[in-house]
Amino acid sequence: MTIAFTGGGTGGHFYPIIAIAEALNDLVRERRLVPPKLYYLAPNSFDQKALFENNISYIPIPAGKVRRYASFQNYTDALITFAGTLKALFILFRLFPDVIVSKGGYGSVPTVLAARILRIPIVIHESDAKPGRANLLAAPWAEKIAISFEGAATYFPEKVRGKIARTGIPIRKALAHLETEGAQQYLGLDTSLPTILILGGSQGAVRINDTVLSSLIELVGLANVIHQTGQANIESVQTIAKVELTGSPNASRYHPINYLSQTSLQRAAGVANIIISRAGASSIAEISLWKKPSIIIPIPETVSHDQRTNAYSYARTGAAIVIEEGNLTPHLFVSEIKRVLGDKNLEKRMGDAAAGFTDPDAARVLAEGVLAIALSHEV
Repeated sequence: MTIAFTGGGTGGHFYPIIAIAEALNDLVRERRLVPPKLYYLAPNSFDQKALFENNISYIPIPAGKVRRYASFQNYTDALITFAGTLKALFILFRLFPDVIVSKGGYGSVPTVLAARILRIPIVIHESDAKPGRANLLAAPWAEKIAISFEGAATYFPEKVRGKIARTGIPIRKALAHLETEGAQQYLGLDTSLPTILILGGSQGAVRINDTVLSSLIELVGLANVIHQTGQANIESVQTIAKVELTGSPNASRYHPINYLSQTSLQRAAGVANIIISRAGASSIAEISLWKKPSIIIPIPETVSHDQRTNAYSYARTGAAIVIEEGNLTPHLFVSEIKRVLGDKNLEKRMGDAAAGFTDPDAARVLAEGVLAIALSHEV
């Protein structure tokens, strides 16, 4: 049995694939099946350690982006996608997987096109409230379509809606279990204070970083601050923070980190009283699973078609406050944090509202569906 995964090059596409692979491996062990051969076909490996830990072999497949504005790169990237499709055809013909699982994103297009040509069954999963173009392209060819937000179904053509099922967003097993025991000591936090966890996505977020730095004196005056800056931003953030906090007696409360590993994220989320985050669907699902109040700052629609819709879909539950980037000022940022941390009843209500949003069994439900198709195709 052979199963291939494909998706774009962000954590929002990659880590749900890892969650499905974890669930597949669990099901195979439980049912005493021969372990499947697992492959990941995408422009980059994203996290080699996660692939290795789940016995997934990585095969690079080039893919070009389609920008939402006029650019000569749209033409050159179309050639890259064409070359990637030819490579994917060769690879898939050699491997001939029993099923392809696509998370969407530009990185999935060559593999999905090749799978269509070779008539290999395709399962797609859409995390966002508003589906991306890659998944809309693949929908007519998919055997099953999994969605996370009920409203996402309305964006797909009517003729494919019989294939659609709401499964929720697959979350890695480890992130379902937070570590609170000793976490404050491990992270070097002041145990007498609340903790703010700031996540800008896997690549960081410059606008959020700038707002945090402009608010730093006030933030460390009221709480510990764990700030994931993104690898590319860590040096500049540390340099500016050092200047901002010069002479401050609370400087040790600020903890900038380039990227939170799985263990560090378990611990940071475990002790957080409030989480500041972008509105990627996977980020929202994790925050919901952790039952934490949050402030969500979506990427503007001119850059990302989905995050604003995700943010307001989640905020309607009462679990989050949305601040759009155009309205993001240090004063508003700090005042909203103070409002939540200063009202324990509000903090609890938001945490309780978060709890019902995510399906904790999403990865297993998806894995069962993928396994059923793979076994039937294998026969």
